[in-house]
Amino acid sequence: MSGIYIHIPFCKQACHYCDFHFSTSLKKRTEMVEAICRELLLRKEELPGPIETIYFGGGTPSLLTSEELARIFDTIYENYKVIDAPEITLEANPDDLSVQRIRTLANSPINRLSIGVQSFFQQDLKLMNRAHNATEAAACISEVKKHFDNYSIDFIYGMPGMNRERWLENLEMALGYDVPHLSCYALTVEPRTALKSFIEKGLVQPPNDDMAQEHHSAMVDLLESRGYENYEFSNFGKPGYFSRNNMAYWFGKPYLGIGPSAHSYDGKVRKWNVANNSRYIKAIGQGELPMETEELTKVDRYNEFVMTRLRTAAGIDTKEVAHTFGSLNRDYILEQASTYLESGLLALKGDSLIATKKGKFLTDGIAADLFLVNLES
Repeated sequence: MSGIYIHIPFCKQACHYCDFHFSTSLKKRTEMVEAICRELLLRKEELPGPIETIYFGGGTPSLLTSEELARIFDTIYENYKVIDAPEITLEANPDDLSVQRIRTLANSPINRLSIGVQSFFQQDLKLMNRAHNATEAAACISEVKKHFDNYSIDFIYGMPGMNRERWLENLEMALGYDVPHLSCYALTVEPRTALKSFIEKGLVQPPNDDMAQEHHSAMVDLLESRGYENYEFSNFGKPGYFSRNNMAYWFGKPYLGIGPSAHSYDGKVRKWNVANNSRYIKAIGQGELPMETEELTKVDRYNEFVMTRLRTAAGIDTKEVAHTFGSLNRDYILEQASTYLESGLLALKGDSLIATKKGKFLTDGIAADLFLVNLES
């Protein structure tokens, strides 16, 4: 099974924390949709199997009209084999989700929404420079749940000025809607963002790692007590509502990335498109693929395996390590993990190394200590 990711590089305005590729000018939107369809045609032989997931990310995919979305769907279904019940997700902002828009989307092939709420508090939304307000966030969820069984809310925690109580109140408001899935991310300060500039000028306090860790721990306790599984570090789902798109990424399934800045992966080779709308449109119009390619070494693939799997509830299957990378490397990872097993940050359940509750927030650092420089076989 494979997936298609489609990057829609347009936003109404720039969020202060965001470093994804996008433009606030919509002048090239029609040309972009045509280029995306053309790239889908040019690359239709790349994927090894039927399409299981289609994901519209960005940027703000909910800016596309129903006609533009239909044009993309027609291209996919005419040129790719799609399974009978694919997961088709659209990232959407609350200010785009009017009652009529939600109903229209519900009558399209899209069967899952990922809603960028980020916070139900106006002071947080203002700091982030979000285009919606708290009232719109609440209203759109009330309407979405009438038409979509499967949807998710995105939140950001660890924000300057966000104490533990306000963070938990955010989560309680989401739980009040009986949301089936939540994606919750710690605020990070990326280079070349407005947030980075504000912090450097002393206008905003930098995020506090201890506070973010406290937020994460409180979140895990609350959501697990309400029947959600923390199936990946940042993601919580009720049974039957885990994101198939995200699971495919963490477990190394192949996917095709379409649109400017989009990444693709087939298990051995990673490709990424140019992060420039005009250059992307021009190249695709000339029948060229404006991308760079990197063939991953076995060490790269091992390290990526470790990094992605340790973030999941399933953890790192050491039998799979032995089968894929050799028994010596299974012995290596167990030896490297011994300190973390003794300290209680990792646990060995059967053949799998799993981050404990105490170790979850530290998984990136732990993974780095399990990485290889040279691979033995």
